[in-house]
Amino acid sequence: MKKRIISAFLISAMTVAAVAGCGSSGDSDKGGDGKYSGVTLNYWSMWNSSEPQGQVIQEAADAFSEETGATINIEWKGRDINTLLSSALSSEEAIDIFEDSYMNIAKNYKDYCYDLTEMAEEAGYADKSFGCFNDKVVEWAGFLCAITEQPQVGGVWYNKDIFEDCGITEVPTTWTEFMDVCEKITAKGYQPLALDGTYADFTFGYHMDRVIGQDVIKDLAMNGGWSENEGVIEAADDIIEFVGNGYLAEGAPDEYPASQNKMGTEQNVAMVVCANYVTSEVKNNTGADLNWGLFNYPEVEGGVDPSNAYAGANSLGIASYSENPQAAFDFVMFLTTGEYDQKMADTAIQIPADPSNTEPETLSGSIETLKATTSPLDWNMGMNDNSDLKANFKDTIIKLYEGKFNTGAEFAAAMDALY
Repeated sequence: MKKRIISAFLISAMTVAAVAGCGSSGDSDKGGDGKYSGVTLNYWSMWNSSEPQGQVIQEAADAFSEETGATINIEWKGRDINTLLSSALSSEEAIDIFEDSYMNIAKNYKDYCYDLTEMAEEAGYADKSFGCFNDKVVEWAGFLCAITEQPQVGGVWYNKDIFEDCGITEVPTTWTEFMDVCEKITAKGYQPLALDGTYADFTFGYHMDRVIGQDVIKDLAMNGGWSENEGVIEAADDIIEFVGNGYLAEGAPDEYPASQNKMGTEQNVAMVVCANYVTSEVKNNTGADLNWGLFNYPEVEGGVDPSNAYAGANSLGIASYSENPQAAFDFVMFLTTGEYDQKMADTAIQIPADPSNTEPETLSGSIETLKATTSPLDWNMGMNDNSDLKANFKDTIIKLYEGKFNTGAEFAAAMDALY
């Protein structure tokens, strides 16, 4: 009987000590609820710690650690991360969270990714993200393996002040309306469109997409037959008319970034077709704080793809072998929604990953454009699929904007001559 009493006393004492120990470990050091005390998450980032993105990531990691007791160990890999990930993941290096483009994660690393579908559903992630990215990830990988962190979107970026001065109160949605806007801009003494050779194929790719769609462009890029497609000829004829009307900025197509910089230095060029980073590039290069806006590339009468936009995203994946996938997912959500997603958008001047947050003023229109996009367009709308000829495509398209072709048929023949 005495032994039983002593044993009971010892068990009770050990229990009290254990409870006291739990209360005095991660909780007192880290604060918060200690949900993940003792958990260490290794995060490979594509940024550097000195960059605005890196600074926000570190701040979010510190706050998550304070709130949950987890330790976030960040390794700043920089832009070369995609040269390191395949071998690192295949050899199961100590990685819980990693960062790369959503396409690379879904296409190249899917075999090493944790299936986030159930956790995302429980977290209501569909209401905290852009569906166009999630749908493409699932299409490519077969399951949700990437959480969007830093979206990008392309379209027509314009100077709102020039539009106002020209009496343009509505952005154009059709090619006819766009041409009318260009005429109003020209009549007021401004130049409608900046164009650097670097983005010539992106700009014309957008126009072709509106006429024939990206899937057809991809097929033509790989197999030729440009001259046999009336839509290609129509799209090229549209650009020949556009150039002939004098709607390109002086010197365009120029050597990058000379033409887009004129939007900041001369401030008499109204528009440029590019992705959202053009706003930061112009400011960094010229110091000008322009009153930017975005509208989707205009649709073409009788065309096939009126509303999709180029869109890309840096995203986060979780290694399939992570020992703490729920903790990793919770941190990823902590970073890409709510307070820290808004801080990322404001600090790095980028589009928020959570559409319920607010875009920076200079990226006005980006959330609306992404919401309207159901199937994001690739960069150069599929022409890059032919790696052997993509540089030749670009050179031929630059000639189109230089006015070297008299008809769309001549342009199409020149594209076929590349094979």
